[in-house]
Amino acid sequence: MFSKILIANRGEIAVRIIRACKEMGVATVAVYSEADKNALHAALADESYCIGGPEASESYLNEEAIVSTAMVAGAQAIHPGYGFLSENAHFARLCRKNGIVFIGPDPDSMERLSDKAVLKELIKTTGLSVIPGSKAVASAGEAKAAAARIGYPVMLKACAGGGGRGIRLIRTEDELDEAYHQATSEALSAFGDGSVYLEKYIFPARHVELQILADEQGHAVCLGDRDCSLQRRNQKLLEETPSPAVDEYRRRRIMELAVDAVKKIGYVGAGTLEFLLDGEGNFWFMEMNVRLQVEHCVTEMLTGFDLVKWQIRIAAGIPLDFTQEDIRMKGSAIECRINAGSCGTLKMLHVPGGPSVRFESSLVEGTTVSPYYDSLLGKLIVYAKTREETLRKIRASLCELVIDGIPTNIEEQLQIVEDDRFVSGEYDLTFMGNR
Repeated sequence: MFSKILIANRGEIAVRIIRACKEMGVATVAVYSEADKNALHAALADESYCIGGPEASESYLNEEAIVSTAMVAGAQAIHPGYGFLSENAHFARLCRKNGIVFIGPDPDSMERLSDKAVLKELIKTTGLSVIPGSKAVASAGEAKAAAARIGYPVMLKACAGGGGRGIRLIRTEDELDEAYHQATSEALSAFGDGSVYLEKYIFPARHVELQILADEQGHAVCLGDRDCSLQRRNQKLLEETPSPAVDEYRRRRIMELAVDAVKKIGYVGAGTLEFLLDGEGNFWFMEMNVRLQVEHCVTEMLTGFDLVKWQIRIAAGIPLDFTQEDIRMKGSAIECRINAGSCGTLKMLHVPGGPSVRFESSLVEGTTVSPYYDSLLGKLIVYAKTREETLRKIRASLCELVIDGIPTNIEEQLQIVEDDRFVSGEYDLTFMGNR
């Protein structure tokens, strides 16, 4: 096991990783930008270093500064969290070059799996159904030819995408030229890679994903599914596990296929396979996230397994000490993402409590929300033995959560969990568009 780990991130995920390390007896190193000099993650870590200006490009995306800091601090490994450098193969190689373990998949695997068009061709060999689509298209003309072959409507997506960026729905050929220009420009700005591909638009559909863990010794397990259909502009707002749209037979079958697929592609680490679930209960593979997901907490609450600790153990070469038969998915868990509506300074914070209520955040009174980073303030997660009880618990917890001084979406989240469609479990990706 590592004796010291550097966390190359900020906010609630940096705090989450620091806590896991402390529980494992591992020393921690935090890096922070000038804007985050008073941030909680910098205060909680055993050592903290300022690595640059407030812009992410000057600090949390500054690969050389992060690796240099790890070497000076004597950290044997770097945990990237999610976002920033978490899926950057060049950064993973830089870590390896300097004798530092990158807590995540190896750079070759990351590079191979991060290109969604290439990944789909690979997944086709595993037995999972893949959404009909194209390889990367180099021009609007190529995109039109591919769309005609696939059939409208289609989705135009960034090959190196994530977080809902670089995605456009195209219903007719007349929309394609403008959509192609917008999607490629957005993808280039967000990921430094403007390549895009097309896939068939499945409607109506739900977004359901599967959490996996795989070690270096060839063992892999699936820790169940998460329903992430509550989205606005492809940005997730709320997640729950298990999905109310998946029966036990389909759940067990897709979990088996996911484990087999992960083994066949030789993946190691924590990862997520994302699917669209159509109205007939068919799973269509979309993409794979080769990192920790924001919504990993609901899986932890349901199964009792600490995904962050297992990420670290796997990176240290430690095999999984449990099998698929050891995973029990009894009950229900829901997570609400609490986002800031604008910048501001936190005047008062009150966090709900009680059994199986969890608030993942880096907020403390006096925290200033700056314009430089993501708007996520925290994640409210609850668990109960039944979905009905979980719904009551999340409503009560949202009512008790107080974040004063910063505009938030708490009231909107309360409206969502009280909506009849959500309560019944009869919702899909159109939910936010119909509110």
